[in-house]
Amino acid sequence: MRILVSGSRGFLGTAIVDSLTEQKHQVVRLVRPGTAAKNAGTDRAEEVTWDPVGGQFGAAAGDAADALIHLAGASIADERWSTARKNIIRSSRVDATRHLIRALSKLRSLPRIIVAASAVGYYGNRGDETLTEQSAPGNDFLAEACREWEAETARAAEFGARVVSLRFGIILAAHGGALQKMALPFKLGAGGRLGDGRQWMSWVTLAEVVNIVHFALANSQLAGPVNAITPNPVRNSEFTAVLAKTLHRPAIFPAPAFALRLALGEMADGLLLASQRVIPTKLTNASYRFQQADLAGALADVLHK
Repeated sequence: MRILVSGSRGFLGTAIVDSLTEQKHQVVRLVRPGTAAKNAGTDRAEEVTWDPVGGQFGAAAGDAADALIHLAGASIADERWSTARKNIIRSSRVDATRHLIRALSKLRSLPRIIVAASAVGYYGNRGDETLTEQSAPGNDFLAEACREWEAETARAAEFGARVVSLRFGIILAAHGGALQKMALPFKLGAGGRLGDGRQWMSWVTLAEVVNIVHFALANSQLAGPVNAITPNPVRNSEFTAVLAKTLHRPAIFPAPAFALRLALGEMADGLLLASQRVIPTKLTNASYRFQQADLAGALADVLHK
């Protein structure tokens, strides 16, 4: 297939592009104006300019594409959530997706499959509630951003595309992503649970995410929101205990909720203290076979490669 990929040079996009290339798909990176020439020749993927503000493509995008994998969006964990930062997080997802889908609708040949990123942040802080794709959204900043983000992606159905919004949880990888930051205090001997440790964490390995993206591209029955996480969420206290054991370090220095809020503000509640017990109902019903569903085995595999 000829596949357009936005966010192709990020933590997740890099792994997906590498996998698509290995499987002989024709990958077309959507890159911001001014970056195409700088990155030209670094790999076998074609590049097409995309202006996420103006919603305009370079001319080569008019060539027939079978699918779009849409991963672009500013990091939610790099900076404290000031008003300005929240505007960037939202705009890079909601506004950019609106412009992208509108631009796609004007192409001579429209992609028939859209696989786009979303997040379990859609559900907000839900305590011990078991959450499926049918569960209602939350009402905090991340939940509202995810709801609007998915709504803009879903507009591609108006031109006949099959749209899949993958709600990712914590993506575990040795390099990049949340695990690298989470592991550092443990490596320094200062790790421990976050808050009271009772909040549920929905997780998935980077390798599993790549498999799920391929599955979503190939499975014609899969559409709408899809929880792209393992079927085994764990409480933060269990996650930190398993992480400490995997790293052969203690987990005896808990980070109190008030200290996290003091240091990180609203981000602490949105990313570290929110509880999301999410189940991948649609993937399970579609007979997807998870390769790394046990946390201890997944962390050992990721961290000791």
